[in-house]
Amino acid sequence: MIPLKDDIPSRSVPIVTVVLIVLNALVFLYQVALGDDASARGGSVAQAFVLEFGVTPCRLAGTCPTPGDFPHPVLTVFTAMFMHGGLFHVAGNMLYLWIFGDNVEDTLGHARFLVFYLLSGAGAAIAQTLTDPTSRLPMVGASGAVSGVLGAYLLLFPYASVLTLLIFGFFWRVVQVPAVIVLGFWIVVQLLSGYLTFSAAAAGRGETGGVAWFAHIGGFLIGMLLLVLMRPRRQSARL
Repeated sequence: MIPLKDDIPSRSVPIVTVVLIVLNALVFLYQVALGDDASARGGSVAQAFVLEFGVTPCRLAGTCPTPGDFPHPVLTVFTAMFMHGGLFHVAGNMLYLWIFGDNVEDTLGHARFLVFYLLSGAGAAIAQTLTDPTSRLPMVGASGAVSGVLGAYLLLFPYASVLTLLIFGFFWRVVQVPAVIVLGFWIVVQLLSGYLTFSAAAAGRGETGGVAWFAHIGGFLIGMLLLVLMRPRRQSARL
């Protein structure tokens, strides 16, 4: 279920949304440009960049502090939001941000939306860290912040019509689907995946790389909360 477009027009130019998309694209191109040359720490330069500026839960939680850490673990909460693990990773996040971000920005205003986005991403990173504070696997991606945007959009426009690409194996179809179905399906997938991942870890299957499901879930819920707290008072009656 891939959203393509919604039917809620923007009343203003989504400046912050556009700037965020451009910044994410530029950082990803920089990551690609780093290439596979070996770094002084071992591995490629690109891998060293991720290890340095991605969010590593144990660094953030202080369970594996390193003397002279740079950048500070708290700063990596924000730098990691603009880094991605691959083309489909960045493209998917930016697609969701483009479709749903403009209307949330429209509601909050440019400055509030930027703060909202950064806080959603930070909260998502903390949520993932709380599930495994000893993890040494770095997290990167705008998914947590974008999840916050999705949570806010669901509260604001649950019955908006979203042009959606439905794929069933080799069959596909483009249909109009209410936002509550599109985003409801999305969060259910995150919850189920998070549960399965947590169950596997509890069963002692070890730590593996992949998707930070709890960052998505945490970002989604934090986005809902932040919308209620940050929405201009003159619009509160429409919630």
